[in-house]
Amino acid sequence: MVHRVQVRPSSNDEGNRLLRIVRRSSGSVVTWRRAQLVLLSAQGMAVPQIAEVTFTSADRVRDVIHNFNTDGFDSLRPRYAGGRPPKFSVDQRQEIKKAALSRPTDHGLPFSVWSLAKLADFLVAEGVVDDISHEGLRTLLREQGVSFPGREDLEDQHRSGLRGQDHPGVGALRHRRRHRRTRPR
Repeated sequence: MVHRVQVRPSSNDEGNRLLRIVRRSSGSVVTWRRAQLVLLSAQGMAVPQIAEVTFTSADRVRDVIHNFNTDGFDSLRPRYAGGRPPKFSVDQRQEIKKAALSRPTDHGLPFSVWSLAKLADFLVAEGVVDDISHEGLRTLLREQGVSFPGREDLEDQHRSGLRGQDHPGVGALRHRRRHRRTRPR
């Protein structure tokens, strides 16, 4: 035989506390909603009626009532898990940042500037991490406040001595391309 699910008998203090939670507009909406379900059950309303009035499923109402009966007011507060745990520890993140801020020549490597691919390969080879994707490395470095120079910036470094100019920059190159002299025919 199935028994009717109802909230456990509560004292006047508990009833007043539930009423205060429901009447107060500040605080967590989840807590307010759960307190509302428990209060309606304490007033003698059946689970299907509570589900209909509050626009929720009867199973959800039963779960909230069972949780309140076992855990009391602690069951009304939401317990957020916080999502997926970070893949890399704090020590690993510090080592990654330290490597990104260093120069490859400091580690005996034959290039002068890190790329994401080279840095990722270096971190795996040194045993800092087991595996890391380029996009994961980019995101982690952005969170740590480390930025890599863009491709245009690197190209400017290589083109800096064009036509006797000290630092022509990208603007000078674009200007030269747009305003090419045409030869008379």
